[in-house]
Amino acid sequence: MQTSRFNHEAAWLNGVQILTLSVDLPFALGRYCAAQRIDKVKTLSDHKDLSFGLAYVFVIKELRLLSRGIVVLDQNNTVQYVEYVKEITKEADYDSALAAVKKLV
Repeated sequence: MQTSRFNHEAAWLNGVQILTLSVDLPFALGRYCAAQRIDKVKTLSDHKDLSFGLAYVFVIKELRLLSRGIVVLDQNNTVQYVEYVKEITKEADYDSALAAVKKLV
C-alpha cells in the first residue's frame, strides 16, 4: 500500500527521490514492482544485515522484519521528518509526510 501510494505521488514530486525498504529479497521486490507497475520508487532490500532498520530503529527483532514508517531526509541527508507506525497493518500518515517533503522542494 505504502509503496504504491508513494509511486503515485512521485509523479508530482520533481527532484525528489523516493526509496522503499523491506527485508524482502531483491528478486522478490523486483517481481512485486513489475506486477504492481512500481516504476518511480526505488526499492531496496535490507535483508542481508538490517543496516537501515538498525540505524533508524525500524527492526522488529523477534520477527526479523522492519516496522512500517517514513523517514524524510533533506538534500544534506539530515532527517526532517520521521513516523513510526505503531501497528504494521496500519498505514502511515501520508499527508504529513508529503507536507514535510513539499516544504523541502
